[in-house]
Parts: sequence; C-alpha cells; structure tokens
Amino acid sequence: MIRPTLKRERALWAEGCRYVAGVDEVGRGPLAGPVMAAAVVLLPGSKPIPGLRDSKLLSALQRQKIAVDVRKRAVAWAVAGASVREIDRFNIRRATALAMRRALARLPFVPDRILVDGTPLPEIGSEHEAMVDGDAHCQSIAAASVLAKEVRDHLMVLLGRRHPAFGWEGNKGYGTADHLAALDRCGPTRHHRTSFSPVLQLKFF
Repeated sequence: MIRPTLKRERALWAEGCRYVAGVDEVGRGPLAGPVMAAAVVLLPGSKPIPGLRDSKLLSALQRQKIAVDVRKRAVAWAVAGASVREIDRFNIRRATALAMRRALARLPFVPDRILVDGTPLPEIGSEHEAMVDGDAHCQSIAAASVLAKEVRDHLMVLLGRRHPAFGWEGNKGYGTADHLAALDRCGPTRHHRTSFSPVLQLKFF
C-alpha cells in the first residue's frame, strides 16, 4: 500500500527551503456545503507522522487522531474555505483556488515552496509545484488533506442537524441516493450548490 513520505520535503529542505507548505482541498464533488482547503508546513527534519495517509482512506476516528498529531508537529497550519455562493458564482475550480489562497494567506509567513495536490492551478496566484496524487505520496499534502476534511466534515454534521432530511451527517453533502431523494422531496436549501446539475435540474427552479 502506498503511503505518503517526506521525500519531496527533504529534498527541498536540503536545498535551503525552510518553509515547505503542502496544500490540499476537500469538497469539490458534493452537492452541498463549501469547498475547504488547508495548508500545512511541517518542521524541517521532522519524522513521518504515523498512520498518515490520504484522508479519503482513513476512518473518522483515524482522521481525528492524526489531525491532532499534525497540529502538534506542524510549524504552522491553516484551513479556509469558499462558500456555496462563491462556488456558484465563480465555478468549483476557481472557488477551490480561492480556498487555497485563503489558507496560504492565513499562515504566519510566506512559504519558501508550495506543494499542491493535483495539476497546476494558476488561479492560486502563487508559484507552486503540483503533484498528481500528492495526498497519497507527500506527507505535507496528506496532512493538509486530513485537516481540511476534518473541518469540512464537522461543518456538514452541524449543518445536517439543521437540515436532518438530507442525511449530511453521513453523506457530507455528496449526491447519495438518500440525499437525492430528499432533494426531490424537499427542494434545495441555501447550502446547496445550485450550479451543480443534480440541483440545477430540479423542478423547484
């Protein structure tokens, strides 16, 4: 099983880059809720965080424990989001970049190097190195993935309590059968992404 390593971070530390920020997002695909991004800067020379993997491969309990370890070991970390209104206004790609920019801006310093999961995203506005499947291969990106998912999942649980018909505590806003059935039955809330086709195509619009 592939596990994220510090190979890229160590190479950059050896080049003199003290602050290497890993950046990742969660929540591109759901029909409801914001998209969240996190930036994590690990301590130069630090050891790998035990159990750290792509957040999608971890249970909720595993993520909670690892998130605590990430916060303890990081030189700095930050989480930020882009709202449903911004997703509908700008599109999900630009909203994702906006969330990443906000997370980076919340760090107490400007990173020497930025590692981003996926393909290049010029809309971030900062020079960065894109790593396909970075959350599976790079510790700092995987750490960012965990923090972003922890925050977003917690938010969706809170929103789910206000809108119990949609099952957000379980599906976190994704288009599951129960979520789609509730949408058809109840119509969208203000937390739904009206630019996403399953919501846009509803007869309520």
